[in-house]
This record gives sequence, structure tokens and C-alpha cells, in this order.
Amino acid sequence: MAIPILRAVMISHAHSQPLIQYSLSSIDETVKRKKRVVLCSSSSHSSELNPLIRSEVSFSFGTCLIPHPKKVEKGGEDAFFVSNYNGGVIAVADGVSGWAEEDVDPSLFPRELMTNAYNFVKDEEVNNDPQILIKKAHAATFSTGSATVIIAMLEKNGNLKIANVGDCGLRVIRNGQVIFSTTPQEHYFDCPYQLCSARVGQTYLDAMVSNVELIEGDTIVMGSDGLFDNVFDHEIALTVGRYKDVSEAAKALANLASSHATDSNFDSPYSLEARSKGFEAPWWKKIVGMKLTGVERLMILL
Repeated sequence: MAIPILRAVMISHAHSQPLIQYSLSSIDETVKRKKRVVLCSSSSHSSELNPLIRSEVSFSFGTCLIPHPKKVEKGGEDAFFVSNYNGGVIAVADGVSGWAEEDVDPSLFPRELMTNAYNFVKDEEVNNDPQILIKKAHAATFSTGSATVIIAMLEKNGNLKIANVGDCGLRVIRNGQVIFSTTPQEHYFDCPYQLCSARVGQTYLDAMVSNVELIEGDTIVMGSDGLFDNVFDHEIALTVGRYKDVSEAAKALANLASSHATDSNFDSPYSLEARSKGFEAPWWKKIVGMKLTGVERLMILL
């Protein structure tokens, strides 16, 4: 499960260097872990002292990643990157584990996809459009496999552009409340839209495109389904709000997702949705009071 968390940062146009910590987490690093959290925080600068200086918005962030128990040695099947281009770019791709049944490493496609996306961030044709970035990255990816993907690109005027294919997601938290959330795209329950190496999958044209105007202090949480299957939105907002240090907040959220995923008594967002669609835990689990959990989905599909 990959989880980036960010907060918007106001910076003065008078500064020649962006006031943001830059980090590109290599695709190789994402292979070593599974649950990913990136958290960014905001601060204001001298533009308040001089109204003639135009303020800009950028990201600051922290990261944390916890592997799925059955994917520790392989490193999981998610990939991500964070870039400081323009106001900032964040992206997550979640590999589809069903390819393992065909003797295909499910992590190869999302890793190459994210590598390509990172390389095309500054491309003139992309022009800060995450949907076009998905188009170009997908066209340049030749590994066999498929993945869900989400990309968000921040303009310096505070406009966050989002494009997602499948059930990776994003939340914007303001003053302790979730004010925006993406909607998962599924063919049916547990079968999300996905980019694929074959021609039968979805394309950038199927991406759900959104725009959000950010203000200083907004927190942006992005993640694969492993986060949102196991943690409710109000828990995400509450957890993030407890920490000023974005790295600590990221670690806390990843740990919460991991704890919920392995708690058979916890009624997770995934288990509630599954039951609403007519799916139940196996009979032997019902006997001992165990519930259908988000981690089971990770074990089946990742």
C-alpha cells in the first residue's frame, strides 16, 4: 500500500529557490516496502509583509512505508514518486497481483510506469496536465502487467490537478475535515479500472479528472487502496491533525492502516462495502466472530 500525504506551503515569489524539501524516492526503494505515506506541511513567508510580492503554493512532505506481511521479501507491488517541479507532483501506482498467476512480476509494470511519469513531468506536451502525463507514461511502458494509478500536479497559484484511473485515491483535509475526495473507478466490486500492457485495459481517456483550489495548511493524503480500504476518512483527518511534523504524521497513518488491516475484529471500510455488496467472511471466521478485513483483499489481489 502506497500512501503519500502532503501539506500546501505558501512561498514568496521573491525567493529564487522553492521553499520545499525535494525528494524523489527511487522506484527501487518502493520495491522494498509496501504501505507508503508521504505527508507535506505548510508555512507562510514574507509575502504578508509586502503585498506587492506574489505568494505561491508548493508542497512540503514526509514519507513512511510499511510492507504487506506477505510481500516483505519481494517489497510489494506499489510504486510512487514525488517531484518539486512547479508547485509539486505526487503519484502512486498499484500493481495488480493477479499477474503472478501468469508468472509475471506484478511490480514491474507500476515501477516502469512511475519511472516514465517522473521523466515526462517537465515535458512540453504534458504542460502540467496529469491526464496527459498518464497518457505519455503509459505509452512508454512496455513491461507486462497492469496497475491502478493516480497523479496530482500542483500549480503555484494553488490549483491542484488530479487524474486517477482505478481505486488509488486522494483526500484534501482542511481545518480537520475532509473537504475533497476522489471516487474509485470499478467495473464491479473488487475489480478496479487499470492501465494495462494489453490493449484491453483502460487508457488515460478513462481517467477521472479533478481540480481543487488549495490554501495554506491544507493536507493532501494520497494512497493506494490499501490505505482507504482500512482507514476511514475521519480517522485520516484525526491522525494527520495530531502532528505538526509531517514525517511523524505519515508514520502514524501508515501504522494505523497496518493495524486495522490485521485486526479481524475491526469493521473496516472494505469489510463494510463488501457486506453491502453481498460478500461475507468465510463460515469458519464467522464461527469465531472474525470479520472480512481489508488485508484479505491485499492478500488476494496484490
